[in-house]
Amino acid sequence: MTTVQRWLAVLAGTALLAALPALVAAVPARTSDLSAAELLRRINASATRPFSGYAEATGGLALPVTSRFTSVADLFGGRTQLRAWYRNSDDWRVDAVSFAGESGIHHDASGDWTWDYESNAVDRTGSPVPPQVRLPVAADLVPPELGRRLLSQALPSEASRLGSERIAGRSAPGLRITPAQLASNIAHVDVWADAATGLPLRVRVQGKQSGSAVLSSSFLDFSTAEPPASVTAFSPPLAARVSSQPSRDLVTAIDQLGAVVPPARLAGLDRNLQLPPFGSVGVYGRGVTEFVAVPLPDRIAYSLGRELADAINADPAEPQLKLSIGPLTLLLATPTQRDSSWLLVGTVTDQTLAAAAAQLPDHPGLS
Repeated sequence: MTTVQRWLAVLAGTALLAALPALVAAVPARTSDLSAAELLRRINASATRPFSGYAEATGGLALPVTSRFTSVADLFGGRTQLRAWYRNSDDWRVDAVSFAGESGIHHDASGDWTWDYESNAVDRTGSPVPPQVRLPVAADLVPPELGRRLLSQALPSEASRLGSERIAGRSAPGLRITPAQLASNIAHVDVWADAATGLPLRVRVQGKQSGSAVLSSSFLDFSTAEPPASVTAFSPPLAARVSSQPSRDLVTAIDQLGAVVPPARLAGLDRNLQLPPFGSVGVYGRGVTEFVAVPLPDRIAYSLGRELADAINADPAEPQLKLSIGPLTLLLATPTQRDSSWLLVGTVTDQTLAAAAAQLPDHPGLS
């Protein structure tokens, strides 16, 4: 073979390797005869399956919030790149890059290590009793976690099959959940999962009033091989600033330290049966038709009220401030007897939240 021929062979091989991802993506997805009920069962039973992969999550909900909720606004209002390694429920890692910066969460049996790369700061959070309610974090947007969370309380009667799609080189049968509750603002949730393991590979949430997905997450690269323990293990870098505390989550703190117990039923929806019936934060409904009722400390209610009032051009002194963004509705209610405030947030109709706010009790002022 001449020199020219050898270079032509190298160029041809390079071109072939470069074209492989496109060729793989062009391979038609295999059809699946799994029933909707069986696929739903496999998805909900996939929590013990190891995996690793690279995913992208996109949110279309621009939330006007105070600095205490900036991380939530970034998650649901922009694009987040996620790299995940999952060995089991007590041993996993998720690295995330978003508008807020780059961070990594390493989870073990006793808590989380959260490393912020820009500031080289490490937070160690953990508690003998895991929190029952908390704010969303980037790890919640990894497709298997997001898919199982949204489908965990879906009824077989709400499930129907979708065609298969090719995702991260795999044929993934699809499942659609259409909420039966009339109060829901969600039109449907679509999940495509690996047929063998049930692990969700792509998730899309569609609101009733939106022409596009309000939240989506999809793997671009995926493996069911168990990641090595060395990848999920974490030791703080020598130069890092390390802090340790039970929790940095405001909602968790209110739930554990608040002096009020929300009613067992609000606006015709029961408190979620998957959570204990105690705690100061109430979660009502099931699946993708849910709302939370949070008793707010006065200082937080004041700052949040001003931002909501600015967003909707209203007087912050009004007894109720309401904002709807796609399928998500926020309502800040201020009862008059003790001047105490509740924040209600959920994927339910305005009328449902307004009815719930009218049924909430006053609570002692929280510091």
